[in-house]
Amino acid sequence: MTTTTREIHLASRPQGWPTPENFRTVEVELPDPGPGEVLVRNTVMSVDPYMRGRMNDVKSYVPPFRLDAPLDGGAVGEVVASGDDSLQPGDTVLHQLGWREHAHGPARSFRKVDVSRVPASAYLGVLGMPGLTAYVGLTRIAEVREGDTVFVSGAAGAVGSIAGQLARKLGAAKVIGSAGSPEKVAWLTDELGYDVGLDYKAAKIGRQLAEHAPVDVYFDNVGGDHLEAAISSMADFGRIAVCGMIADYNAEVPSPGPRNLMMLVSKRLSLRGFIVSDHGDVAAEFFERAGAWLAEGELSYRETYEDGLDRAVDAFLGVLSGANTGKMLVRL
Repeated sequence: MTTTTREIHLASRPQGWPTPENFRTVEVELPDPGPGEVLVRNTVMSVDPYMRGRMNDVKSYVPPFRLDAPLDGGAVGEVVASGDDSLQPGDTVLHQLGWREHAHGPARSFRKVDVSRVPASAYLGVLGMPGLTAYVGLTRIAEVREGDTVFVSGAAGAVGSIAGQLARKLGAAKVIGSAGSPEKVAWLTDELGYDVGLDYKAAKIGRQLAEHAPVDVYFDNVGGDHLEAAISSMADFGRIAVCGMIADYNAEVPSPGPRNLMMLVSKRLSLRGFIVSDHGDVAAEFFERAGAWLAEGELSYRETYEDGLDRAVDAFLGVLSGANTGKMLVRL
């Protein structure tokens, strides 16, 4: 027996901003699972900014997507057939075979998740890679301390919206976030507990941030003018955790670096980039603490949805343009 399903392939490598023509939807036949394998019907898949880098044929911390092959990424789904005793039909699992309606592979590639208290989608956001990224950046990289002033760029996104809340949990006295609309800024201050929300489209971010200096910790999701602004407003011996630089993900040529890098020396700043996959040893600690905060109603999150595999590319392009509030997901 086989299952007819669909998946999205990378048809060509984007030059600058991706377009729908860079992707192709392909119908395939998947066999029933053999010994040690499972077949999963995906229910929700993730689209994330880091996927843009994987569309380039360059060496990086993760291999590039292959042309004429399915894309991949985080997804959750329901086991429909199993050839392994560790997973049974009806189990909800987390895995990395997104961008497709069904996933087929070794049972060891799928992790059963508890959906009795949180929806399965939470394991792609607040309790998944974005949440863990925020936790690692604040605890391992920037080492937030009691009384710190923390600035988070891209604060209404999947990582930033969790980072601001975690900074407060870790002892920050003041938390500042930037976002790209009045509605997003209101979400930061009204629901997420940010002390200050800055609309970077309303005025230059450097001028706005300077009003709230000095900053002890900067959690960078954006790069570009945000990084330059943060360097200018950092306190002496400040710490910068660089998670991403979405401002340049679609640039065809590298943008010039910040003009104030000499301040790294004069202020004795620490600037360190990180990849969350290097810190798997902290995952159990994060799940325990964040899971408890979520269960107690002390951690908030939002999800922005597109519906159907046919909307997956639109969802991905939306992440790159800031169309999401919180985590961008595709409901399958």
